[in-house]
Amino acid sequence: MERESYLLELCRYVVLNPIRAGLVAAPHQWAWSSYGATTGAHPTPSWLTIDSVLSLFDGNRERAVSLYRQFVVDGIGGASPWPQLTGQIFLGSPAFRERAATMVHRKGLANVPRAQTDPTRLKAVEILERVAAVYGLSPAAVTARRHQEAYQTAVWLLRRAGNEPLSTVAIRFGVSPSRVSKIQASLEVTPLTAQQRRAVMQCKVKQ
Repeated sequence: MERESYLLELCRYVVLNPIRAGLVAAPHQWAWSSYGATTGAHPTPSWLTIDSVLSLFDGNRERAVSLYRQFVVDGIGGASPWPQLTGQIFLGSPAFRERAATMVHRKGLANVPRAQTDPTRLKAVEILERVAAVYGLSPAAVTARRHQEAYQTAVWLLRRAGNEPLSTVAIRFGVSPSRVSKIQASLEVTPLTAQQRRAVMQCKVKQ
């Protein structure tokens, strides 16, 4: 989680969960929340750390509590931060996700889905949409192979940027796996056209 942008939003989101669930009308009414301790309404258990949250509002404890209380109230009925979650792992700006992805320890992940071992990897639909946009086509036109270069570029990027299996890419385009392999090998050694370079940039592939 990118601390600067999302820590406060998540702190507020958590203490407002009982309201969203219709269990209480106000955050202080839920007894099993950190809200009461953070605002000073309840004693703070030894295992609960509230200073780090309050310090984000003000150096003065009394002002920090007041600002925190108002911040939580202002969030009632607000939007959820979860739509911006990437790969069930990263919550932050694109730059933060790229930095965090380089720090992910991937050893011993044999039973973890591929999408979660590299959560910043583009999905197939995103790759097709970006290639189609570069060539002024629809994604359906690309997969129907109506434009030779766009089709071959999409094949290559689905393998290179999306890490899709040969068989999956072949099924998408109605060709054989060997044809997919040949296209990929060809584009790895052939100078790219201007549109192919644009598609590569759109899909954030390192050449």
